[in-house]
Amino acid sequence: MNSLVFSNMFHRPARTAVSIIGIGIGILLIVFTVGLANGSLRERAQREANVGAEIMLRASGSLGLSGSEALRLPVGLADDVKKIDGVATAVPIAQNSISVSDSSTGSRLVDGISFDEYASVSGVQIAKGRKPVDGADEVIADVAWVQQKSLVIGGKMSLYDRDFTLVGSYEPSAGGRIKIPLTTMQKQLGAEGKVSALLIKTKDGFTPDAVAQNIQAKYPDNQIILTRDLEELYMQGFPALNVFLNVVVGVAGAISALIILLTMYTTVTERTRQIGVLKSLGMSNFSIALTIVQEALLISTCGVLFGVIATFLVSIALAKWTSLTVQIEPSTVISILVVGILSSIVGALYPGLRAARLDPVEALGYE
Repeated sequence: MNSLVFSNMFHRPARTAVSIIGIGIGILLIVFTVGLANGSLRERAQREANVGAEIMLRASGSLGLSGSEALRLPVGLADDVKKIDGVATAVPIAQNSISVSDSSTGSRLVDGISFDEYASVSGVQIAKGRKPVDGADEVIADVAWVQQKSLVIGGKMSLYDRDFTLVGSYEPSAGGRIKIPLTTMQKQLGAEGKVSALLIKTKDGFTPDAVAQNIQAKYPDNQIILTRDLEELYMQGFPALNVFLNVVVGVAGAISALIILLTMYTTVTERTRQIGVLKSLGMSNFSIALTIVQEALLISTCGVLFGVIATFLVSIALAKWTSLTVQIEPSTVISILVVGILSSIVGALYPGLRAARLDPVEALGYE
């Protein structure tokens, strides 16, 4: 039976190849979309968590981590937080999301920092150029982003509808990819003396959980976040994205099922006389239906492999030429394999039953 399945597949190699590619494109759509969404969120979360601080304090009622909210925390709160048991230092930071045309999401997170204070916590260093001057329209960006965008020190960058001068690049990457002076952002947003959050570093011998409890006890209305939890918070903070990804999976699965259905239906139609011969030789209805299903499963499996391999190649190309990150998780590949198998079974069900119900005499006389 296995030899019959393979011979059926290679009887029309062009059609088989087109079916495999069609299913593979559907799988590519699923794996790439899910991987790009997860990779982008996790990459940003990892940069946010790479600031060197263990705790982030934000204003009460803060929603999300997109930088879209107004600056509401007073800068002077940092001095009070430093007095709490277990706190080594607290650094004010402002974050704001701006609209841009050269981003995959249409927006970019900008950090407003006092460089020396921020560097004391995050460990970032100027790799080339210099740090920005307080109050000036100057910007620094991480090394990888500068290289990817082919920027030059001394060049101009459009932020807030005016030109900022790129005065330096820094490493390692932490927080937003581009940073401007804190006072410049405060003035731009009309929020002098206000910030988005405090980055809090704990003293040696104290656990982040214990220090977080101490801070929460003194400021019960404020929001306390452990930076180690940022990745999980990012992944949970976009419920609409999860719905969208589920819809994509469902649509791609339906496309795969339809491709299999069309392929197997035309196969049964073309092989009506062959099926009649097999039935006249004593082949059971079950064996004939099973042959159709096995062929569909083999085509679908090849399509899944083609889609996953294509996704890996696309992700490598994106990593080389862009700053986008595609994260392909084993659980996603397993889920896609299950979707592909179920789709092939559903798609082959009707053609298989149709082949099994053919009358041998009528099938032998089919032209």
